[in-house]
Amino acid sequence: MFQADKVKDDIVKWIRDWFSENGKGCKAVVGLSGGKDSSVVAALCVAALGKTRVLGVMMPNGEQFDIDVSHKLAEHLGIESIVVNIKDAYDGVIRELSKHFDSFEGQAKVNLPPRLRMAALYAVSQSVNGRVANTCNLSEDWVGYATKFGDGAGDFSPLSKLTVQEVKAVGRACGLPDLFVEKVPIDGLCGLTDEDNLGFTYAVLDRYIREGVCEDAAIKERIDRLHQMNLFKLQPMPVFEYEPGK
Repeated sequence: MFQADKVKDDIVKWIRDWFSENGKGCKAVVGLSGGKDSSVVAALCVAALGKTRVLGVMMPNGEQFDIDVSHKLAEHLGIESIVVNIKDAYDGVIRELSKHFDSFEGQAKVNLPPRLRMAALYAVSQSVNGRVANTCNLSEDWVGYATKFGDGAGDFSPLSKLTVQEVKAVGRACGLPDLFVEKVPIDGLCGLTDEDNLGFTYAVLDRYIREGVCEDAAIKERIDRLHQMNLFKLQPMPVFEYEPGK
């Protein structure tokens, strides 16, 4: 039985201890997307460090239809927030790449905004003596639904071992309203939900992760294939072990 209140308290202590060792007096810098993960991470950081040591950063790529949710979260938590629009940077990179490739499309283009956002987060972090929060969860990581060196990066990760259902439970334990916990995640690219893109629900995925049960053979095969294909994202970069003299 998942004990959301206990897990919430354990994460708060873990964040506090981590900052004591790795960033005494530093701020937690959290990219606010308006989704549940960044909302829960921001709430946990406030509980661990206090409102004045958490900075929310909104990074739309031009116009973002649901950015108001991020503003409402910052107001609800009482934290400072800023907007860093990546549109000009994104257009500039696309323009330069178009000089070298006939068609710059597909995953390379899709993954560019999250990587630009992470670059912006680290620039903000270094400007305010901060540490960047990773907001990934176990379910999305399990099937590779994160961008390497994009939203998959960060200095500390409170939710990486929790499934989507568990993240939601921790969010409710933090006292977050449903607006921030139950918001349906949309990719922001083609208007599809994350579950539409994945081809299965997070409830099905979470049960498979925790219980090993998936009653649909085709979905089980898809989850296993995605997991195997994307394991490299979760592992440290392989390093050639050179031994002088050998």
